[in-house]
Formats: sequence, C-alpha cells, structure tokens
Amino acid sequence: MHSEGTIVIDRPIDEVFHLTCDRVPEWSIIVVEEELLEKTPDGVGTRFRTVTEDHGKRMVFEGVVTRYEPPVLNAIQLTGRQFDIEAVYTFEDLGGQTRVTQHSVVEGKGFFKVFLALFGWAMHKANCQATQRELESLKTYCETQPATTP
Repeated sequence: MHSEGTIVIDRPIDEVFHLTCDRVPEWSIIVVEEELLEKTPDGVGTRFRTVTEDHGKRMVFEGVVTRYEPPVLNAIQLTGRQFDIEAVYTFEDLGGQTRVTQHSVVEGKGFFKVFLALFGWAMHKANCQATQRELESLKTYCETQPATTP
C-alpha cells in the first residue's frame, strides 16, 4: 500500500531536515519512542528501534537508514512483526520555506499481507489522511521551535 503527502513549512531547509530526522518522537503523532542502536559516519546504515502507538496498540520496528542526503533526502526501512514500511522524505528549498514530501510503502506479512491485498484499497484514503496529519504535526512542531544550528 502506497501513500504520499506534502506540506510547506515556514522554516529554512537545513533546520526542517534536522528537526524532521533527529526529533521524530517530539513531532510524530504515532512514534512514542526511538532508540539509536548504531550510528554510522555517513548516516546510511544507521540502525534504530522505533515504538509506535496507534489506537492503543503498540508496535516495535527495527529501522535502518537507507539513504541520507542532507538537507534534501532521508529514507528509512522499518521492519515489524506484521508489516514493513519504507519511508522516503524529500525536502525542497523554497527560499526560507521548505516543502516536505513523505512517500511510504507498507508491505504486509502473513495474514496482514492477505488483508492488504483484499482491503488495501479501502484503507488507502485513511492512510493518506494519517500521513497528512503527521505532516501537519511536523509543520506545527518545526514552526514553533527556536532556531537550531545543525
């Protein structure tokens, strides 16, 4: 299942990139914990553990950074028990503002794979709405934080 969302944030690209990538539990609606497991010098291959909570259900994902090109792109792969998620964030400089686009792909496992195949079309709209809510939360967070030095 694919989803995509875009938002414009009233803040410079360097700051938005670092606030987005380095402070996920602070701005995300569903990510409640993130633990760095192994940091690599260039970012690619950095491993982390993420805990999400949605509708009272907690899930744990093992994550790895698959692309890291500050300040324009960050891509991660999350591996969970029921499904995996590939998420790509792109950042576009708009002269003091930043356009952030999130594209994600969810791949089900076991029963959830069958469920997505049968009902994924019905979940697509809700998933896109959830993506947009996450981006709106990111926008609010970025626009209310003090200036940062990456």
